[in-house]
Amino acid sequence: MPPSPPNSTCAVLVVAAGRGQRFGGSLPKQYAPLKGELLLRRTLRAFSNHPKVTQVVVAIHPDDGAQFAEAAAGLAKVTSVHGGAARQDSVRLGLEALVASPPDLVLIHDGARPMISAGLIDRVIEGLATAEGVLPVVPVVDTLKRVDAGGAVGETVPRENLARAQTPQGFRFAPILAAHRKFAGETLTDDAAVLERAGGRVVTVLGDETNIKVTTMDDLARLTASLSETRVGQGFDVHAFGDGNAVMLCGLKVPHTHGMVGHSDADVALHAATDAILGAIGAGDIGQHFPPSDPKWRGAASHQFLRHAYDLLTARGGSLVHLDFTIICERPKVGPHRAAMVTSVAKILGVSEDRISVKATTTEGLGFTGRQEGIAAQAVATVRL
Repeated sequence: MPPSPPNSTCAVLVVAAGRGQRFGGSLPKQYAPLKGELLLRRTLRAFSNHPKVTQVVVAIHPDDGAQFAEAAAGLAKVTSVHGGAARQDSVRLGLEALVASPPDLVLIHDGARPMISAGLIDRVIEGLATAEGVLPVVPVVDTLKRVDAGGAVGETVPRENLARAQTPQGFRFAPILAAHRKFAGETLTDDAAVLERAGGRVVTVLGDETNIKVTTMDDLARLTASLSETRVGQGFDVHAFGDGNAVMLCGLKVPHTHGMVGHSDADVALHAATDAILGAIGAGDIGQHFPPSDPKWRGAASHQFLRHAYDLLTARGGSLVHLDFTIICERPKVGPHRAAMVTSVAKILGVSEDRISVKATTTEGLGFTGRQEGIAAQAVATVRL
């Protein structure tokens, strides 16, 4: 077989016309949201941004025009064609749409595999230099059992020379088009099987374990979890002592010989915690959200500030892993109130108390806290997004 041309044109055909009965959502799975972005859009973006891909054709259901337009908005190289009743029909119709200006190579990919990497695309394209078809595979590592209709194990299947097939599957355009035309209407399980049936040679390249196909809601949940990231934010605040007989710390009124000076209730610990959460999600600082120049916040309870930051976190699909306070002062003593402070913060945020830690320290008589001129607080927030 002659090698493919050194400057081959490469099209991508994304199959996204299915209804996804096993998925169970109100929309086909390819239009389900994944971390705030349509699953299909992630798929299309990976190919649209790849320098070796010249065009992307998407086989869609005739009823999905609006959803597809949202998924493809602003992406270069992407067009659509109506698919058929079955996957094999959709692929054939997509290939026919490329005939007017045929590429040298075509990659065929499931629209519900959004985690396609540039490296895998490269490996498939490179494999087509010496073969008509390229199939990305991952090794079978689990023991395989053949099970009868009643659930009884019949035999253990040797896993040597077995592999799990993925997409994108790559082909030289003319042979795969001819094979799909010849075997139109059959129920072959993937495009490599169509070329194999036509006598074409298919070789394998290493796939990618992260290249997950979403079939059920559980698949989407696992994929969403795999995309989570952990962030850490820190906050620091200081308030001076003033007139009064109590200070606010972690939402508690703690008796003292002085009060605190501040525009709000001057809860130095909650102010630090608010900044810590805002910092973890890149949402500025407490002064941007609650300007001291705004009379609306004069004397305000600081639990409002902390709850606002937490609500911003959860609105982004995030959660609080841990919130750690260090209160720095000579007086009042924090130890007798520590447990109540933990309970107070946990109640403000609606989280379990084991996610909150309150510590205290002094500066051994040094600095403004050592001279008992005020209180400082640090907070570290660990969040999962």
